[in-house]
Amino acid sequence: MLELFFKKVNEKINLTEEEQAACAQYFISKKLRKKQYLLQAGDVCKYSAFVEKGILRSYTTDEKGAEHIMQFALEGWWIADMYSFLTGEPSIYNIDALEDAELLLLSSAAQEKLFHQIPKFERYFRILIQNNMIAMQRRLIGSLSLSAEENYVHLINANPGMLQLVPQHMIASYLGITPETLSRIRKQLATRR
Repeated sequence: MLELFFKKVNEKINLTEEEQAACAQYFISKKLRKKQYLLQAGDVCKYSAFVEKGILRSYTTDEKGAEHIMQFALEGWWIADMYSFLTGEPSIYNIDALEDAELLLLSSAAQEKLFHQIPKFERYFRILIQNNMIAMQRRLIGSLSLSAEENYVHLINANPGMLQLVPQHMIASYLGITPETLSRIRKQLATRR
């Protein structure tokens, strides 16, 4: 079950076979059914999850019951509420599966042991955090300065396969627009082609 994980890790750092074997002991395999929660708002995020198979999303729900999607995690991506994971404070996010999923879970304590035993992993996670920070900054500046159409085009250019995997109303939520606005944007883009 660790094939995709090691493929992704080795894109950032090079692990020996011995290091790969040693690293495997720190992860817990977990399967989620579609719509099953990995984390519910109010609970502490105990694990950072690597998605081996499936798609997850992280979202909040406002007082009117509307969902606001913060992140999708496709195969080969990580997902967690890092604030809750690192501080032990209750999470404000829900994380659930959009389809049946297979995950590798890493607890905070296991992560520290992994860093101690295989120091290269600190570099791996630093690279992930840097990339996440850049993506979050770009998403923030996009939401402040780009049109809904420009944000949609950026999303589909960065993640072309996502449109076939994620329902349109969830893409709209992620972009901060209504499903009707997304439908109008898609129609306008189709007529220009």
